[in-house]
Amino acid sequence: MVKLTEVEDEHFKEKPTTTKNDALLLSDDEDEDYTDTESEISTDSYATLEEETLFERIAALRDIIPPSSRRKISSAVSCLTSFTKSTFSFGGKTLWVVSTSAFLLGVPWALALAEEQQYVQMEREQDMIKGANEMLAPGTTSALPSPPSEARPAL
Repeated sequence: MVKLTEVEDEHFKEKPTTTKNDALLLSDDEDEDYTDTESEISTDSYATLEEETLFERIAALRDIIPPSSRRKISSAVSCLTSFTKSTFSFGGKTLWVVSTSAFLLGVPWALALAEEQQYVQMEREQDMIKGANEMLAPGTTSALPSPPSEARPAL
């Protein structure tokens, strides 16, 4: 069983000396050491809280978290940051390769396809004109020259 004993502070054992008029302070010089805790400390603490930024308040909270947990959190954030950076880097490079390949290969192919479509349309129009001329005058040759057979687009 534990016994508790009361130990009195030395400060409370001594009786303060009193002066005339039962004042505890001996002279006016000792009055400078006396501070009013209500007015000075409380106003100072409120002033520092108002000047403190949100970042400083959050940074002060790190002492609440144990060091082992801080290391785990820091490691997880570091891994996540590294993964995000590498993902965006790889994605950007991939997008660059795909877009330049599309421009280098797709634009010439689209131009050649459009040119081929123009030739096909032009041949249809000439065939229609030739058919109309034969209907009007059967057995005569057309006034329009026929397109040369060698003029085919190369793809």
